[in-house]
Amino acid sequence: MSETIRKPALAPPPVRAAIARDSDPTAFLEAHFRQIWQTQMHDLPFVNPALAVEALGFIRHEGDWLGVVVTPWFLNLFLLSGGGQLWGDIPAGQRRFLELPCGTLQFIADNDPAIGPYQYCPLIAPVTAIADMATARQAALDALRSVFALPAPPRRQPRLPPGSAGRESPPRLLPTPGWSPARWSLRCRLRGIASLQQNARLSTRRCADVSGDTRAHR
Repeated sequence: MSETIRKPALAPPPVRAAIARDSDPTAFLEAHFRQIWQTQMHDLPFVNPALAVEALGFIRHEGDWLGVVVTPWFLNLFLLSGGGQLWGDIPAGQRRFLELPCGTLQFIADNDPAIGPYQYCPLIAPVTAIADMATARQAALDALRSVFALPAPPRRQPRLPPGSAGRESPPRLLPTPGWSPARWSLRCRLRGIASLQQNARLSTRRCADVSGDTRAHR
């Protein structure tokens, strides 16, 4: 008795193993995306010509590289392999969830022929509403501060007198010292990617409003 092995109509893309980078990828990423901007993206309708290509804040976290890349068409959190524990090879287009100090964030895998595999967490796209590069930098730095901010510990509740069981208030989270609740909600550190993206957009709008007010008073 013969058996026919059925093959899926669409096979998953092959996994390309990432090469661990020993050095800071900032200059490498900037050169790559500047070339794309100059040769492929200029005439597309969703780009913001007020922005430039810049990589900000890349540091090692658990041995791998995390930072933000700003271009005229996206503002994303990037993860590149540095030979550490955070990176994991998956096919391009697939998603993985990573535990970071702020909570769980979703990253999407990509495989660029020029720079190899990388994974990104979309923060702001499209970026057409960002007024200028200074606003984009501020949004990127705010996002990085949020990503690496630890959730505050719960406040200890006072001991209640006998007979008051069942009437306790839910524990509240203390704000991180030095953190501005007007700019970033504590929830972005607890609810993961959805809140992080929402707060990044709010931060951008606030920066744009401040920039507009400053110009209006000149």
